[in-house]
Amino acid sequence: MPYFSVVVPAHRVQGYLRECLESVLDQSCTDLELVVVDDDSPDAGAAIAAEYAQRDPRVQLVRLPERRGIGAARNTGAEHATGEWLLFLDGDDVLLPGALAALGEALDGPAGDVDVLLFGHDRVDWWETVRRPAGEDVTGDPLAVTVAAWNRVVRRSFWSAHALAFSAGPYEDVVPVHQATLAAGERVGALDRVCVRWRERRGGSFAKSPGRAHFAVIGRYEELFAAGTEVTARLFPCAVDHVLAVLDDPGRIPPGDRAAYFRAAAGMLRAHRPGGYVTVTDRHRALLSGSYATYRSLARAGGRMKAVRSALARRKKAVRARAMRVTYRADLRRSLDPHLAVYGAYWNRGVSCNPAAIHAKARELAPHIRGVWVVSSRHKHRVPPGVEYVIEGSRRYWRAMARATYLVNNSSFPGGFTKRPGQVYLQTHHGTPLKKMGLDQRRYPAGTHGISFQKVLDHTDQWDYSLSANPHSTEVWERVYPAAYQALEAGYPRNDVYFTTGPEDTARIRADLGIRPGVRALLYAPTHRDYQKGFLPRLDLERFAAALGPDHVVLVRAHYFYGADAGLAAHPNLIDVTGHARVEDLCLAADALITDYSSLMFDYACLDRPIVTYAPDWQAYRLARGTYFDVLSGRPGETPGALATTQDELTGLFRDGGWDTEETTRLRAAFRARFCPYDDGRAAERVVRRLFLA
Repeated sequence: MPYFSVVVPAHRVQGYLRECLESVLDQSCTDLELVVVDDDSPDAGAAIAAEYAQRDPRVQLVRLPERRGIGAARNTGAEHATGEWLLFLDGDDVLLPGALAALGEALDGPAGDVDVLLFGHDRVDWWETVRRPAGEDVTGDPLAVTVAAWNRVVRRSFWSAHALAFSAGPYEDVVPVHQATLAAGERVGALDRVCVRWRERRGGSFAKSPGRAHFAVIGRYEELFAAGTEVTARLFPCAVDHVLAVLDDPGRIPPGDRAAYFRAAAGMLRAHRPGGYVTVTDRHRALLSGSYATYRSLARAGGRMKAVRSALARRKKAVRARAMRVTYRADLRRSLDPHLAVYGAYWNRGVSCNPAAIHAKARELAPHIRGVWVVSSRHKHRVPPGVEYVIEGSRRYWRAMARATYLVNNSSFPGGFTKRPGQVYLQTHHGTPLKKMGLDQRRYPAGTHGISFQKVLDHTDQWDYSLSANPHSTEVWERVYPAAYQALEAGYPRNDVYFTTGPEDTARIRADLGIRPGVRALLYAPTHRDYQKGFLPRLDLERFAAALGPDHVVLVRAHYFYGADAGLAAHPNLIDVTGHARVEDLCLAADALITDYSSLMFDYACLDRPIVTYAPDWQAYRLARGTYFDVLSGRPGETPGALATTQDELTGLFRDGGWDTEETTRLRAAFRARFCPYDDGRAAERVVRRLFLA
C-alpha cells in the first residue's frame, strides 16, 4: 500500500496538467500513487494523463463517461485510491519540491497521531507573482484555515469511516472539509510549511466566472448548520468570513447580483445565528443586520484609494480616447458588415502564412466574404494582383477595422483598435512553439526587448479562436495566453500545400529557383536569435557548399527579421532565397531541411522528408530564450532526425549518408505523429467552414 494517494481531477486544464503531474512524480518521496480522474474533458487532458500512466506505474487514469464536476471526480479518485493518506490536488496546481517528504516526516513524527494534517500554501498569478495568504496561520484555529481540499491530507480510513464526500456543484469542498475537521477533533495537526502552489488563473476557472452559481456557498453552510447547534456555534464565524470573502471578490459576484447575494447570505446567517454570538467588525454587523446600504457605505469608505486609482485610470483612458481618430469613432457607430473579413500576417508584412491560406480557401468556399489585407506601406508591393488591401493607419484601415465582422491574423493588428461586440477574431499563430512564448517569456528577459505583457494579455482578450497545429500547441497557448477564447484544433492551413502539390508543380518550383535536374537541394533555414543583431550563421556557407560538391545546392533562408537577403557571397552552389515570397515553395523544392530551432521544422515534417538539426549553440539559445523540450535529446517525438553541433559533423552527415537512415526515419515518424496530427491538406477548409459557414 503506498503511503500517499494524490488525487487529481482533470477538466480543461491541459495547459497546466503536465506541470501538475510532474510536480507529484518528481517528489523526493516516491512512496505514492497518482490517481488522475478525467472528468470527460473535451481537451487533451486524458491523453496527457494516459501518456504518464503508460510510462510510470504509479499513475492510474480513471475516465468518467460524462461530465460530473470536480466534486464527483474527486470522490471517484478517492474510491480508487489505495494509499494510507489522501491528498487532493487540482490539475492546474503543483506540489512544491520536498512537500511529500516533509508531510511524511510530520506524520511519522511525535505529533503525527492525527487524522487530518493541515499545511501551508501560496498562490501564483499569471504574472508569476507568488504570495502567501495574508494573515493565515495553519497552526491556529483549523476551521479558520482556507477552506480547500488541497491544503490538507486526510487519513484514507478516516475518510471512509466518516463517509466523507465532496458535494455536487459549486463549492464542493466546503462541507467535507469542515466535516473532516470537526470529526477529527483533537486529531488535527498542522505543518507550518508551504506544500502546494495554488494557481490563480486569469480565466477559465470557476473562481474567475462571475455569476449566481457563487450563491451556492450560502447553501453549503446551511447544510452544515443542519447538523445542530454545536456544529453551528463552531462554524458560524467561519461562515460569516467565507460569505463575505465571496461577496468582496469582483470575479465572483457581479454588481447586479451583489444586493441579492448579500440579502440571501444575511437571511441564512440570521436564521442560524447562535446565542451569545458577538460580531467583531463593522462589516460583520452590517451583514447580520441585513442592511445592504450600511455594508455599501462601509465598502465605499474602505475603497477610497481604489476609487482614486480608478479615476486616474479613467482619465488616462479618456486621453487616449480623445486621440483616437474622429472618423474611426464615427465608423464604430455604424453597423458591422457581415461579409467583410480583415486579414493580417507578420505585423503587416504582406499576404502569407495561415491567414493567406484561409483567405484563398474563403474565396473558393465562401465567395460572399470580402477579404481585405492590412499591409504596411513599405510592403504593399508584396500584395499579389487582385487582392484587396489597405495601408496600416490609413483612413481605409480604420474604416475596415471598425466595420469588419471577421478578423484573422497570425500576429496582431496595428494601432490599438477597439474590438466591437459581434466581431470574431481568429488568432492563427505562425508556428509550433519550441521556444518559450507569451507569459513564459517573462523568465527570459534577453528575448523580451521591452514587451508589455499587459498589452499581450489585452490582445489575447480579443481572441475568439486560437488555431492549433497540434496538441502541444494547444497546451502551450492555453497556459501562456490565458483568456476565454476557444481552441480551434484544425491543423495549419499554410501546410495544406504540402499535401496537394503534385510532382509537376514541384519540378516547376525547383526550376524557377534555379535548381538543376538531378541536384540534391538542401534548405538551410536558421531561426532568429534574440540576443544577436543581424544574420550571423554559425556555418561557413561557402565552405559547406564547396565540401558537398556540384551535385548539391544550398538554399539559404535567413529569418525575415534580417531583411530581404542573407548577404551571401556569390557561389554556384548557394542560392539566397530569403526574399522569396512563399516559404512553402522552398520546402517543396528541398530534398532535406537543415535548421536549428526554427518552427519551420514542424511544418516541413508534413512532407516526410529528412530534417537535420544543426545546433552549435543549443545551450546558449536554451538559456537565453528557453525551450519546451530538448530538440537534441534523441528521444522520439523531440528530435526530428539527424543531429550535428559542428560544421564538420554536419558535412559528414551528407558525405556518409547519416542524414537519412533507418534511425532518422524512425525519429521523423515520431516527430511527425506528435506535431502534424491534424495536417491532411484540408485544414483551411475546416477553418473556413467553422469561421464563415457555421
